[in-house]
Amino acid sequence: MDVSYHGHSVVRVKTDNHTILIDPFISGNETCDLDAGTVETDVILLTHGHNDHYGDTEEIAKRNDAFIVAPNELAEYLGGKGFNTHPMHIGGAHEFNFGKVKLTQAFHGSSFTEEDGTIIYTGMPAGILLTINGQTIYHMGDTGLFSDLKLIGDMNDIDLAFVPIGDNFTMGPDDALIATDWIKSETVVPIHYNTFPLIEQDGNQFASSVKTGKGLAMNIGDSVEL
Repeated sequence: MDVSYHGHSVVRVKTDNHTILIDPFISGNETCDLDAGTVETDVILLTHGHNDHYGDTEEIAKRNDAFIVAPNELAEYLGGKGFNTHPMHIGGAHEFNFGKVKLTQAFHGSSFTEEDGTIIYTGMPAGILLTINGQTIYHMGDTGLFSDLKLIGDMNDIDLAFVPIGDNFTMGPDDALIATDWIKSETVVPIHYNTFPLIEQDGNQFASSVKTGKGLAMNIGDSVEL
């Protein structure tokens, strides 16, 4: 299984049979090396509806006839537009043909803004536990620090975690380090930083400060094998 990082919170997981995109914010994301007009995927996983995560979901899903898994209200919205979706909610898990998905809490918001300025509420934000062939990836989405991360770490054997560190909108580096102690992932990758000035952080410094597990600041387009 090949897991690659593509800027902000964009993660791609490739298995022998599937390509999974998480939070495909590509257009307007200067840190991303993908092209929304050509990227291929058959599954899209969404943590929440903010534009910098929802991103190019509609264009990519339409072109690829991709299957979308998302928190309930966001999935229902997309389903109403004709997309093939599966709604989930916090604490729920489901076994798909590409792997098992379980949604966790994430303390944040969830909405997106239409081109005319209309704000669409898209339900509760989430983190994603994705388990494929016995290996678990935890994409925390956008969140602040919360103590139930300890429980998530105790209940799951996490191989690779993507942890937001940008501050202002999510955890900053100090809180994110506490989170890494609690989730006990073997490898920790910082995300949601350096996309724009307000969330500039030093990913390498954060990675070197991780004490529980191995910190890994991935460059754009880098991948790891699980």
